[in-house]
Amino acid sequence: MSRNSLFKEHLNFSALDNDFYKMNMWQCFMHQYPYVEDVEYRFVVRSDIDLRPYRGEIQQELEKLDGLRFTPDQISWLESIPWYTKDFIEWVRMWSYQSRFLHIGEEDGQLSIRAKGPLMHVHNFEMPVLSTVAEVYNRRNYPDKTYEDVRQPLFDKLKWLKEQHEKHDLTGLQIAEFGTRRRFSYEAQLTVVDMLKSMIPEVFVGTSNMHLAKEFDISPIGTMAHEIFMLSQQIGVQLVYSQKHTLETWVKEFRGQLGYALTDTIGMDAFVRDFDLYFAKLFDGLRHDSGDPIEFGEKAIRMYENLNIDPKTKTIIFSDGLDFETMVSLFLRFRGRIQTSFGIGTFLSNDVRGVNPLNIVMKLVRVNGKPVAKISDAPGKNLCEDPEFVSYLKKVFEVNWA
Repeated sequence: MSRNSLFKEHLNFSALDNDFYKMNMWQCFMHQYPYVEDVEYRFVVRSDIDLRPYRGEIQQELEKLDGLRFTPDQISWLESIPWYTKDFIEWVRMWSYQSRFLHIGEEDGQLSIRAKGPLMHVHNFEMPVLSTVAEVYNRRNYPDKTYEDVRQPLFDKLKWLKEQHEKHDLTGLQIAEFGTRRRFSYEAQLTVVDMLKSMIPEVFVGTSNMHLAKEFDISPIGTMAHEIFMLSQQIGVQLVYSQKHTLETWVKEFRGQLGYALTDTIGMDAFVRDFDLYFAKLFDGLRHDSGDPIEFGEKAIRMYENLNIDPKTKTIIFSDGLDFETMVSLFLRFRGRIQTSFGIGTFLSNDVRGVNPLNIVMKLVRVNGKPVAKISDAPGKNLCEDPEFVSYLKKVFEVNWA
């Protein structure tokens, strides 16, 4: 690779090159779910693109993960985060990636990647798999893209945002970069974070990527993801209480820190039924990740009002496929009614001139040999390998839409 290439020679180069919420959930798994020895994560391609021709190159890159561990300098950075406990830090110090837990092949006419094994070992494969697949695909299809192809679209966006600020006064707007999983490349994401920090420091609050947070001395951003709610569906807890169990374990683990709850594993309506006054007082706010964001925001406000909680004391983090135009419209709609923050991914880390980003995910599909499901507020985001379990889950949680 040339010195000016957007692609690194070794794609998986740092154990910290991962999203912050993965690290937070990892500690919660260690203390609250210690005996889960059999889980399975599945890579899913939502784009209409056959990735099988890239299988060999993707497999070679992922095999380079083997033995990758946290360096002493990275451990020191993790030790500075106040909620990480000494026993968790010692686990992290000893841990390394083991590629034997990855199974790469072909399935149903598409590239297949599955991670199978003990929860504490396979949990961290999600982001490296996604970012590696995206980067290999982009390296093969867009090898001549330059830093200018990354910078110019972002310059244009920031110019537009400045104009909107002059027009509407966007004081209080907060933006975090959430683009690791579908980034064009690591170098592209680094460039974006560097520009955001230098050009809009009053708005940019941090990144989900721990390596970049450390390198730029900015805040790592993230709390929980769907997998922790899905995990509770098959660990012996009665299914109807699984969502409450997840919220309880989170509160028990972090004692009021990391106080933003993800709402759409089974859908917002089912979440609201479980999110009673106890949780509403303990959590600082909610994260939106599917469905109509305006409808979501209005439901959240009504929920807090029905619980006699002032919505202005709570926060919604919007993080579902945002662009700047949608972000500004949501900020203006809810300003003065509830606090807002915005996590933006692909629109920042993979908005490169002439590039059509992949839509890929990697989700938990089995725990202890049994199926788990994500039923979001957008049917296209649903994920489960067992239709009967989905039907049962919908019945238990009174989810009526298809």
